[in-house]
Formats: sequence, C-alpha cells, structure tokens
Amino acid sequence: MGDLAVATVVGRLTRDAELKYTNSGQAICSFSVATNSRVKKGDQWVDEPNYWDIDLWGKKAESVNQYLTKGKLVAVNGDMRQDKWEKDGQQRMKVRINANDVQLIGGGQGSGEGRSSWNGPGGESRPAGTEGRGFGRADSRAEGSPPPARPAFPGREQPRQPDRSAPPDDFTDDIPF
Repeated sequence: MGDLAVATVVGRLTRDAELKYTNSGQAICSFSVATNSRVKKGDQWVDEPNYWDIDLWGKKAESVNQYLTKGKLVAVNGDMRQDKWEKDGQQRMKVRINANDVQLIGGGQGSGEGRSSWNGPGGESRPAGTEGRGFGRADSRAEGSPPPARPAFPGREQPRQPDRSAPPDDFTDDIPF
C-alpha cells in the first residue's frame, strides 16, 4: 500500500470561493476554511485559528462555486500536498488540500440552511432548493409533483420498522410497577 496524506476539515469559509480556469480549460475552485484548536496559554484555554487552503477541480468546482460564500460551514475531504518555494532566500512551505468531497453543512453563521453535498461523479447530489434548476441529473418528473422517495443513506437499505398497529402476541399485562 502506498503512503497516504488525507485530510478532513470542518470549518467556516474565510472568504468567497474563486473560480478560475487553467490554460487547458480545467476549472479550479479555490477557497479557505478556518478551524479552531484549543490551546493552553498560561492558566487559560484559548481558541487558536488554523487556516486551510483548498482546491476543488473540474465540474464539481463549477457546480459548487456559487454556494461557497464567506461564513458558510463546510466539511471537506481530500488529499494533502505540500507546496514548496523560495522567496527572498528563504525556503517557504504551505499545505494545500485537493478536495475530493465538499459538503455544505449549513448556511452562514446563524442561518438555518440544510445540508447539501457534491460528492458523486458529475455532482449527482443536489443542494437543497435547487430542484428543477438544471443542477446535477436531469429531472423528468412533472413540475409540482413530489420528489421520489430516497433512502436516508444512499446505497443502503432502510432498516425495517416493526408493525406497531397490533400488540405483540406475547404481551403480558403482569408488569410489576
């Protein structure tokens, strides 16, 4: 097995995402996420911020860019890499994350937005409230009809619920309390 450098970051965006294109036409969405670490300074515990630079590539980058705005809470899974360069005779280094999965956990601070994700090839998952807007897979159902039922965990069957319409056969009323 090869070496791994994998990261999962859950935090708030420090700025709006930027969408750019490489010379070959590949989309890249760049953004930064802040997380806090608790550290002890003297006799007190304080929050110390950490900042993570993240790149999301391809169609996912184009799809999610408009939703990644400053203050939004996101979860990012991806591969870490080190960028190294020299500036003014000093060696510099920065850790970047190439995102494989980006999930919007909520809206800006205090917002009650739901959870959305872009984690399938081609971005099959849709952000909340974007049905019928050409996002992800084409939707062939009639306008105004309810969306088809989906399991809570895609790819997994829902657990069977017991039939609660009739009491169980082995029910006894000899409860000691």
